[in-house]
Amino acid sequence: MMNKILYIEDNPDNTTLVRRALEARGYTLIHAANGLNGVSAAEAEDVSLILLDINLPDIDGYEVARRIRASHKIQLKSVPIIAVTANALKGDAQRALEAGCDVYMSKPINIRELWARVEAFVPAG
Repeated sequence: MMNKILYIEDNPDNTTLVRRALEARGYTLIHAANGLNGVSAAEAEDVSLILLDINLPDIDGYEVARRIRASHKIQLKSVPIIAVTANALKGDAQRALEAGCDVYMSKPINIRELWARVEAFVPAG
């Protein structure tokens, strides 16, 4: 069973937290520190799920999601994308969904919620 997760996040503390939480459940985490590297990693790796920060230093997560969904790699049209963001303004969740994300999760990250959201798409192995 494939259980590789791509996490596109520029904050090292968030990356460490999520890596520890997911590796404890048997997932393999691939990390990209910005949007362009995240799109490249999504195209280069076979991942089961993408965790996507919206506030990135180069292109925002909405654009990352749009590029991933528009990729020539067929699998990326349906790989689940979970937006993980501190954006909590009215309309932010809808904007993430319209960009191609499947689920919207707010920060700070709740580990139990993270596990539940991830396991809903990719059973722990």
